[in-house]
Amino acid sequence: LQQALSEEQFQTLKYLLEERVPLGQLRPATRPELCSLLLQRFPGRALHVVADLLRQISRHDLVRLYRLPGGTEEETPGKKGDAEGSSAPSGRGEDAGPVSPSVASSPPSAPPRRLTEKDLIRIAQKLGREWQEVGIGCLGLERSRLDQIREDNPCNVVMQSFEMLREWRRREKQEATAPRLCACLAPASLDPEVLDLLQSFQGD
Repeated sequence: LQQALSEEQFQTLKYLLEERVPLGQLRPATRPELCSLLLQRFPGRALHVVADLLRQISRHDLVRLYRLPGGTEEETPGKKGDAEGSSAPSGRGEDAGPVSPSVASSPPSAPPRRLTEKDLIRIAQKLGREWQEVGIGCLGLERSRLDQIREDNPCNVVMQSFEMLREWRRREKQEATAPRLCACLAPASLDPEVLDLLQSFQGD
């Protein structure tokens, strides 16, 4: 089921779980590890939790496809095996790893493009003076690196924000997309224009 999510949707799923699962276990978790975490933290209710999260990220199609709780009256979950009801502990972790190609390819949209430097400068213009808080709290960058960026670009907040975003893009490589950055910035209290701008890039 998790394999059917794009990387951005998977990261958003993690953010939505931050208040319910210890961050030290949640943030580095791979897809199979997250399955195990969900089974440990929500025994007998893992599928209910996942169904609720999928609705929050607008993947109602997966709720219906796998017949998750609340998506249909039936309790049998489509292709994922018969032991899914309220007592599905151990098989689920391994089950969610390898998935058939037909399931993995279910999202029809093309992969999002990598953000360009032109995109980054437009985002930087809207981040404001809290760019360092964003870098540490949302993008996971080192404080020492951000201090260096500030020293290299004195009195120019936009260029400081821009260099921070470039640093994030270098680290993320091909994963440095608008949806990925949007998911990273979601917990921050930013100007709504920032997220609107990122949304506009997703349509490119």
